[in-house]
Amino acid sequence: MVEIRDVHKAFGTNQVLKGINLRINPGEVVAILGPSGSGKSTLLRTINHLEKLDGGTITIDGALMGYKIRGNQLHELREKEVLRQRTHVGMVFQNFNLFPHLTALANIIEAPIQAQGRDRGEVTAQALALLRRVGLEDRADAYPRQLSGGQQQRVAIARALALNPKVVLFDEPTSALDPELVGEVLDVIRALAKDGTTLIVVTHEMGFARDVADRVVFMDAGNIVEEGTPTQIFGAPQQARTKEFLSKVIEPAFHL
Repeated sequence: MVEIRDVHKAFGTNQVLKGINLRINPGEVVAILGPSGSGKSTLLRTINHLEKLDGGTITIDGALMGYKIRGNQLHELREKEVLRQRTHVGMVFQNFNLFPHLTALANIIEAPIQAQGRDRGEVTAQALALLRRVGLEDRADAYPRQLSGGQQQRVAIARALALNPKVVLFDEPTSALDPELVGEVLDVIRALAKDGTTLIVVTHEMGFARDVADRVVFMDAGNIVEEGTPTQIFGAPQQARTKEFLSKVIEPAFHL
């Protein structure tokens, strides 16, 4: 379970998150939608403490992320402790972030061995199974430059799963892909959703959010404007801002 309570974040005078409250249940798939600059990616990055909070708290399975409570005050954890916490949170970025000098297999096993101290043989076996899971068992020895964008993103998903995370975060995982490669990545995420993995997906793929998410969250200007089931959000949004946004991004066949 992920609980986000009254989270605030500013960059200078720009208030990016304005008191976000959100709860993600175990096994739930939550899609976060919204225009550029609405705070979606920043919210995602606060969950694993890639961005520090200005106010509020985030807990995963009851454990406070990035901070500890001493008396009545929050104190930031040391970097080593934060890194240990991050091993429970898989993250898939827009631009893959693979190590260019490592093969697909080596990219996947690096963090479980270095950050979690796990046995190389066990991790390698798991990594090969994950490559099979994302349809790349024959590309274990390929370097990122030898892979398409869609293949690189599938390796990045396998790398996130190798940590055995409690939750996986996706920050617009298809935005850097050519249109014909989007489907292969979304198919992998769909399979994860069916397996009951807890997923939080920032996405501009409306069809994916409508078909796969258990809940859709619409953000604008640092606030959660509306949330509900895909049927509610796409079929009968309650807020004018939600209706306005969807009318601009959904294909004409799905106009409200």
